[in-house]
Amino acid sequence: MYRVVTTAGEVREYLLGATHVAFDFETAPLDPWRDDSKAALDPHRAQIVGVSFSIGEGDAIYVPLAHRAGRNADCWVFLRDWFAHSLAIKVAHNLAFESAFLYAQDVVLAPPCYDTIAAAQMTLKSNTQFRGLGDSGLKKLAHELFAFDMPSFDAVTNGRHFDELVPAEACDYACADADYTLRLYHKFNAWFDQWLPRHRWLVEHVESPTAVYCGIMKHNGLLVDDALMAQKAAEAEQKLEGLRQEIAFIIGDVKIGANASTSAFKRYLYNDLALPVPKTTAKMQEAIDDEALVLLAEYCARERPELVPLFALVQEYRRWGKVKSTYIDGYRKHVNTATGRIHADLLPLATETGRFAARNPNLQNMPRAGSDDVRVRNFFIAAPGNVLVSVDLSQIELRVGAFYCRDGRMLDTYRSDGDIHDQTAAVIFGAGAQNKEQRTIAKNVNFGTFYGLFPRGLQRTLKFKAGLDVTLAQCEQIIANLKAGYPALARWQAATVEQAARTRYSETWLGRRRYLPGIVSTDWGKKFFAQRCALNTPIQGTAADLLKLAMARILAGLPERPWLKPLLQIHDELVFEVPAAHVDEAVALVRQCMEAQPFPDFDVPILAEAAVGLRFGDMQEVKTDA
Repeated sequence: MYRVVTTAGEVREYLLGATHVAFDFETAPLDPWRDDSKAALDPHRAQIVGVSFSIGEGDAIYVPLAHRAGRNADCWVFLRDWFAHSLAIKVAHNLAFESAFLYAQDVVLAPPCYDTIAAAQMTLKSNTQFRGLGDSGLKKLAHELFAFDMPSFDAVTNGRHFDELVPAEACDYACADADYTLRLYHKFNAWFDQWLPRHRWLVEHVESPTAVYCGIMKHNGLLVDDALMAQKAAEAEQKLEGLRQEIAFIIGDVKIGANASTSAFKRYLYNDLALPVPKTTAKMQEAIDDEALVLLAEYCARERPELVPLFALVQEYRRWGKVKSTYIDGYRKHVNTATGRIHADLLPLATETGRFAARNPNLQNMPRAGSDDVRVRNFFIAAPGNVLVSVDLSQIELRVGAFYCRDGRMLDTYRSDGDIHDQTAAVIFGAGAQNKEQRTIAKNVNFGTFYGLFPRGLQRTLKFKAGLDVTLAQCEQIIANLKAGYPALARWQAATVEQAARTRYSETWLGRRRYLPGIVSTDWGKKFFAQRCALNTPIQGTAADLLKLAMARILAGLPERPWLKPLLQIHDELVFEVPAAHVDEAVALVRQCMEAQPFPDFDVPILAEAAVGLRFGDMQEVKTDA
């Protein structure tokens, strides 16, 4: 039965004694943003209009809070306390959304909680494929799993905002959201218990707290220095125009487009200039990507030196075009007019290994400080009186790899606080190897060590990422020395691939599974890719799990520290905004949460390195006592 409830006593009576409760917020834009179609989803420009609760199948209540017509309930004080302290399992579909709206009311949603959209993505839609985010909408799942067609928002509102409905009109729509969320909770848990019990544990203890944390990060966002972005946009456009003119002086009126990748420019290179084709696309057409341009430039340096300036200009043109389109114009269009901040979507289940992705905009591909002329990270600043604090899990994938392969040298290096790059340089080149090139090679080898190194791939990595020309024979020797120096590594790799071939899947230490049907394919390309995934998933996926577990620990400390504002996750790094007076306390708490032993078996020390600054691109390392 669905019904409207308008007194705190009725709400309290309904929730009293419930062990698991599904809830869902209905929202509407505030007056200044009534004409913005997306404002209702933004806690800075919208408010909670009502909340529905369900404690049993087919049973739900709707509590109106801010309707413009009809009677509203005066029970927000009770609800705030319930969300912040209730021991009931609080279930929501897209917990990050509800978390963001609660955080806007100074409420950190208390555990235990459960995100059914995360659960959906941890269940299979076929024998070997997990649901994606696009397969996990509430209405889609209700139809697919319960043969129930939920009414659409447009059909219920008929062009109105939700707060313009009277509560009785809103009741069935809102209650169905909570009701079917609770049904999904039971449905998915029954599936987990039968087929993948460890995925249920991950949803309950890793992904659901992560969803709450993501909602808080999205709410807080990153403050933008818009004046600096505007200045850099003008500088970039001026730079691009100059490069366009220089390129046109060489090639005439050939249209190169925004990224020097037009068909006309390709024809100019391969037909008019008759340059050799160094690389083809998947469709066996002439490639014109960055790697192809590097190879063409090297050919011209040997055979057509008069063309060397052209390729230098085109590469520079492409680099500045990406900087402007992605990191200046692309970021500026996502600045929230109400806050002056960018509130990106953080997607904790967007990759098969469990690593985060981001969109609107993608802040995961933000270049590191020192690696770009524009210094993109300096676009993000702390509010007056505050500083940015960044804490990074140092070499976490290498530490996880050492934990997995159990190589004595690797373990000893980390346990004695040694330098793994120096150790690998010694393994490859012999004791005492310390010159810059050897260390650069060792670093690049380390980052591919656990995923299966092959001579030609290593050669390409060193060439295009490190700028080093190393022969194929030298790469073969490097890999042979690596395997001899880290004997447990090769044994682990062989055993891991063999096990994946038997089971057709790979897992993280905590049980996050990735199916690999291609590992028994007769197609060499598919089989090779699956074998690399078999090695990649335990390392990358377990590292991602460790960061999410750290987020859950930090989350538990937020109610007592309202000044600690999580802003962003980027790779193995967490970023916060804090008052300057609280820097030491913030660094100590976050490092403690990130360096804690994640599970009893993990016996490799974890190191979290902190940095502080007024701009994200000008962070200074925080020195800690040994």
